[in-house]
Amino acid sequence: MIEHSGIRKRNLNTKQGKPLLIWGASGHALVVADIIRLSSGYALVGFIDDAPDPAPEYCGLPVFPNLSLAVELTGAADVILGFGNCMARLELEKQIRTLGLSLATAIHPSAVIASDAVIGAGSVIAALAVINPRVHLGTNVIVNTAASVDHESIVEDAANVCPGVRLGGRVHIGRAAFIGIGSSVRDRVHIGDGAVIGAGSVVVSDIPAGVLAYGNPARVKSKAPSA
Repeated sequence: MIEHSGIRKRNLNTKQGKPLLIWGASGHALVVADIIRLSSGYALVGFIDDAPDPAPEYCGLPVFPNLSLAVELTGAADVILGFGNCMARLELEKQIRTLGLSLATAIHPSAVIASDAVIGAGSVIAALAVINPRVHLGTNVIVNTAASVDHESIVEDAANVCPGVRLGGRVHIGRAAFIGIGSSVRDRVHIGDGAVIGAGSVVVSDIPAGVLAYGNPARVKSKAPSA
């Protein structure tokens, strides 16, 4: 039983495994929870939402206002991030590691992953994603639904590759970069740290760090939004 906000809640695990917390309680967390449900090794015990006035439950499990309380009440030693904000993903990884916790990795069973691909801790690989040979994903990377990362590409820590994105061979995606839904990136292109690529863009040349770029071909439009 878990006591939180004066209410004793039953632990609603549906399977056996290591207790796991998802940090986030909205749309992407729902996707991550479903991947965990379909995978082996973890039992989801709750969510964390540090926004003002979070809902008491999400997906039938308790929502905790901070990481420390969630760990205290559930005994979980593993956490996975269930939101898409790239910069926040970088920052919260530090909190998780400071508490001596481990980052869980979620890989949908329908994803296709080459045997020599490297998948960093905390990464989320969604349904129908393809990770081809000699790809290297850093920590806390998202490769979302039906996205593909081709041979020898590097996707650095906390980058978010949105649904339907196509990355060519030997592409380099910088830390905390965001590649919008349905975009295509030509082979050998480098996208800098913190860059944001708008939805449906076609990227045929390098994009510097910290900018917003979009279009066909993608061109720099402004400084990247902070969120």
